[in-house]
Amino acid sequence: MKRMRNIDLTLFIVLLLFVIFGIVMVYSASYPYAYIQFDNAEYYFHRQLFWAVISSLFLIGAIVIPYQVYGKLSPLFVMLTLATLVLVLIPGVGVERNFSTRWISIGGFLFQPVEFAKLAMLIYFAYFYSRKEAYIGHFGKGVIPPIIILAIIFGLLLRQPDLGSATLILFSCVMILFFTSIRFRHLFLLGSLAVSVFVFFAMMSPYRIERITSFLDPFADAQGTGYQLVNSYISIHTGGITGNGLGGSVQKLGYLPEAHTDFIMSIITEELGLLGVIAVLSFYFFLFMKGIRIAINTRDEFGKLLAIGITFQIIVQAIINLGAILGMLPITGITLPFISYGGSSLLITMVSAGILLNISASSNKNVEQEG
Repeated sequence: MKRMRNIDLTLFIVLLLFVIFGIVMVYSASYPYAYIQFDNAEYYFHRQLFWAVISSLFLIGAIVIPYQVYGKLSPLFVMLTLATLVLVLIPGVGVERNFSTRWISIGGFLFQPVEFAKLAMLIYFAYFYSRKEAYIGHFGKGVIPPIIILAIIFGLLLRQPDLGSATLILFSCVMILFFTSIRFRHLFLLGSLAVSVFVFFAMMSPYRIERITSFLDPFADAQGTGYQLVNSYISIHTGGITGNGLGGSVQKLGYLPEAHTDFIMSIITEELGLLGVIAVLSFYFFLFMKGIRIAINTRDEFGKLLAIGITFQIIVQAIINLGAILGMLPITGITLPFISYGGSSLLITMVSAGILLNISASSNKNVEQEG
């Protein structure tokens, strides 16, 4: 537990406070729907509270275990990722909801393998490229191997289908690659290929085209494809500066689907107003600055690349979610980190944050020893 003494205590406390904030908002956003569906207004609240406690324990575990261990286990993580992403596609094993098969039922709880994949690929990419720095200029030997694994996982996610998560993982891994010594022409080639693949798979499916284009003019089909976004606009518009008060949302009363998951920020805006928005954005900005500082202060290449990957993945996920509720980006089903309802999402995000704190603690310890 010596490592706990060297952690960034401010970041640790702020993370826990926002998880608590998320629990409160999940309850506020979900209790009408939970009462109708389960005759228990606290159904989602109790489940989120349970996962928050479990996730906090995993957060501490991720801090205590030296982060170098995760790198050595990265091949195992990749194999588990591939196995679970295949399992979720097997009829009778994967659970289908909203026309997507993204979950596996474990002991009555639904687990999304993609959440584990998000962290596993960051660890694998950071570990591989930190060890291949001398070969990074060699495209075949120093760059390609992880890209092949990434392409396979991208394809498996498209089968669910989950283009949003696939894109998030792709972007996060590319950001790790960007901060290596990779040659610009290789990076440009991979970037162009990634964009081409994204456009190809997005355009080949009517479902994906509908998801991507519906945000451009939601009022054209306000009772169909644009329904969710239109009601998000109403929720945001009525919030004003101070909001309607905690619990005072009207849109959560059956008007806004996924109010406690994908669109929880709309409810936060409606109930807490602009002040609530500023608080949430300030949290993510604070986390971003802390993550970048941790990466800069880390001398170990694996720790540096992993800190960059974790930081950008959390922030980009938040940007995708916030962009969706504002109609600036397509609705992809991406949740808001630390705040939205979802056990596996919260668990993996907290583990990621724990690893970030772990890297920070190791850097602080090295500074103390040198001092």
